[in-house]
Amino acid sequence: MYLPPQFKGDRAQAESLIEEHPFASLISIDDAGLPYVTHLPLHLEVRGDQRVLLGHVAKPNPHWRYLQARPQAVATFLGPHAYLSPKVYPDLARVPTWNYLAVHCTVKATLVEDPLAKDRLLKKLIGDHEPPYAEQWRGLGEEFAHKMLAGIVGFELEVTDLQCKVKINQHRPEAHAAMKTMYTAGNDNERALAGWMDRLGLTASVNSLPEV
Repeated sequence: MYLPPQFKGDRAQAESLIEEHPFASLISIDDAGLPYVTHLPLHLEVRGDQRVLLGHVAKPNPHWRYLQARPQAVATFLGPHAYLSPKVYPDLARVPTWNYLAVHCTVKATLVEDPLAKDRLLKKLIGDHEPPYAEQWRGLGEEFAHKMLAGIVGFELEVTDLQCKVKINQHRPEAHAAMKTMYTAGNDNERALAGWMDRLGLTASVNSLPEV
């Protein structure tokens, strides 16, 4: 993606975004040479220096076949995002923009088809979103579990390259005070961006503004 240096995030920020916003777009090339996209939750697993994304699709979804034929793919994650009005600038010669956080991972896929391995993969996803459901899943019985597991294809996506974009007008400190005020009073996405301003230390410039 287009990544100006002032908006380049680091690995730790990327991992936080993936864990906080795990609903991804997985992009492969189909048999016609066109992008094929599946929207799905992915689980990030750190294995030493290696990062792996775990997920699954329904067996009727041809995406797993594309991953099998062409293992290289891209997984993208979108964090909080919101419009920014030019009203935040002290001068009028400005235009609107959109602030957002995103992660793009280039990955190499390995299919997970063994039932026990798929069960372990599912438990990690359950642990991310509803840990108490693990007990219910165990209580549904082996026959039901095998039937459900037969209906999905799991995969491990080894992250071979990672880009993180954190665009919150870092290069416009003269607008940070008004931007923080506007976002703090806004919707969920805007309040989340205000929180990221704190995490990036952008509010230091707000707090250090001289009194008038």
